[in-house]
Amino acid sequence: MQDREVVKQLEYIEKVKKLNIEKNLKYHIVTMGCQLNENDSEKMAGMLERMGYTATNNYKEANLLLYNTCCVRENAEEKLFGKIGEVKRLKEEKGTILVITGCMMQEAHIVEKIKKSYPFIDIILGTHTLHKLPEDLYNILNTKKKIRDILNIDGKVHEGLPIKRNNNKKASVTIMYGCNNFCTYCIVPYVRGRERSRKASDILLEIIELAKNGYKEVTLLGQNVNSYMRSENEREGYDYKNTEMNITKEDVMNIDNEKDKIDEEVKTFAKLLRAVEMIDGIEIIRFVSPHPKDFTDDVIEAIRDSKKVNRILHLPLQSGSTEILREMNRRYTKEQYLELVDKIKAEIPDVLFSTDIIVGFPGESEQDFQDTLDVVRKVNYEQVFMFIYSIREGTKAALIEDQVPDEIKHERFNRLKNLVESQFEENNKKYIGKIEKVLIEGYSKNNDKALTARTDSNKVIIIEADNSMIGKVVDVKIISEHKWYLKGVIV
Repeated sequence: MQDREVVKQLEYIEKVKKLNIEKNLKYHIVTMGCQLNENDSEKMAGMLERMGYTATNNYKEANLLLYNTCCVRENAEEKLFGKIGEVKRLKEEKGTILVITGCMMQEAHIVEKIKKSYPFIDIILGTHTLHKLPEDLYNILNTKKKIRDILNIDGKVHEGLPIKRNNNKKASVTIMYGCNNFCTYCIVPYVRGRERSRKASDILLEIIELAKNGYKEVTLLGQNVNSYMRSENEREGYDYKNTEMNITKEDVMNIDNEKDKIDEEVKTFAKLLRAVEMIDGIEIIRFVSPHPKDFTDDVIEAIRDSKKVNRILHLPLQSGSTEILREMNRRYTKEQYLELVDKIKAEIPDVLFSTDIIVGFPGESEQDFQDTLDVVRKVNYEQVFMFIYSIREGTKAALIEDQVPDEIKHERFNRLKNLVESQFEENNKKYIGKIEKVLIEGYSKNNDKALTARTDSNKVIIIEADNSMIGKVVDVKIISEHKWYLKGVIV
């Protein structure tokens, strides 16, 4: 049975489409933040195109300008207010419809500032009301009255609205929304809500359709992907000892007739990985972002047994200090993290790791920072995403009085950066002579005569090849290494 809210929004899409006939209207979306935001923008682009708008890369040409915001970093607010201040003239000169959505719109103080300082904004959508863009747009076109469509509750997952992908060979697929972890530095649970997982049959059906349309690579998205279905399972008393997979490839590929069976069986992230593995046409599977505390043995075994899941695992550390990890509410120690790394390496010998690290969390001492450097040396990450701690209003960490001075944060950040970069240079050397199975993604940003791909470990490869290779999965031999990329030839 189709979701009533989706049916309603599809009706509004048709209403707006009629209003826009023969008007040649254009839209521009500015996406800030993570891959989940990018996926949300693809959904809104799909709705806008169905309503008769076409995309433009020039925001000054747009009849509708949409900002999809992030609130994880401190400078996100400055970026947003800088951008919307610039477009006030567009509103005055051509009546451009201005829409702001995303995580920042779930912060009350931000919404109040927009109402007060930027009253020319037409629509504000919360993270749980993105699907209502057609209805709100229709009302704006008819009444010109400003709309603030924000819910401070956990939104239902709505399936069946259109989507426009940014890439025609690899795609992101959201498997769950929200987060239950409440890390003390993070605003996400407050703006994205509690964990809600999509039904396995809906996820698999989406991926099957992608495969039918020629997509070769999928990335499974969630704030905490390896706790997929955890909240639902706890309510139902699910037996996590039941790791046997009782569906077949035929069941998955015949999904329209087997939805109930699949939803009953695929109730963990490990089983979801195994089910996606069964889909013909999909050759590369990635996922972000897992949490170390939820990296259970069945997930490790599913990756070990897979021929499609990439061999770089994102394992966010945040800090190498057990004391700081406790203050962050990460629920693992330095020793437990390193034990998990060793366990994964034992099961998956060719595994590589990427991570996130926050420098300068409140109370971080020099010894705490040395613990972080120690973990970086021991794990020898393939990629490290480094951040200087910034206070986020509404989080517990913002209330801690022992804030680290900015000059110490920056000095530590530079030391970490130097260590990481020295490891990168050494790690790159091991790729020379290796053959990697890769998806040719398109032209290089810096060289229109070369193509790009990514290794299993997500390193960029520059390849001199004919553009007929774009979209194909091929074997590439690495012939040289450079600090931020590799060079290869198709074999």
